[in-house]
Amino acid sequence: MAKYSKLQTLQTIKETGMVPVFYNADLEISKKVLKACYDGGVRAFEFTNRGDFAQEVFGPLVKYANAELPGMIVGIGSVVDPGTAALYIQLGANFVVGPLFNPAVAPVCNRRLIPYAPGCGSVSEVGAAQEAGCDLCKVFPGDVLGPAFVKGLRAPMPWSQLMVTGGVKPTKENLEAWFKAGVTAVGMGSNLFPKEVIAAGQWEKISALCKEALEIIKNSR
Repeated sequence: MAKYSKLQTLQTIKETGMVPVFYNADLEISKKVLKACYDGGVRAFEFTNRGDFAQEVFGPLVKYANAELPGMIVGIGSVVDPGTAALYIQLGANFVVGPLFNPAVAPVCNRRLIPYAPGCGSVSEVGAAQEAGCDLCKVFPGDVLGPAFVKGLRAPMPWSQLMVTGGVKPTKENLEAWFKAGVTAVGMGSNLFPKEVIAAGQWEKISALCKEALEIIKNSR
């Protein structure tokens, strides 16, 4: 069962403006990364369903966050079907993110009052997702669609809350472009977690990247 309410989760994502996106098959590394993000000011974190037995890492990771990191809201990403959504909700996911919009996932999340942020690549997909009860829609892939897509969509649909993922970089130029276009938040993956930094266990560098990105976002709004 989710620890945080739907409103708490959505408000936290909106306030911080950034959701790190991460996967690693090693639980201890995942804990270190989660703690590094927490120390950097992150309060919403997406662990992705991208490997075999990912659920065996996710469950203990949520328990760790609930016990040791007050206010850290952990969700699951890369969900494409209702069965997978149900599995992770049972393991404590506070929100569900997907690379695509599957209408069958929405009722599973809605029934438990858990945010479902589906991946959308067109205005029609965003509209259909909103109709299904998705308060926050994921614009994906961001590096293909670009900030102009967000600006164009929000002109006739200004109520839209969008989280862009894919190619987002922790730089002033990139983040400013997205937030000036009107995104609610950004999802950031590999650019926030350089492989060499993870391999060397330099967790303080991840914290520093998070702090810097959050500061840029704050000043871009």
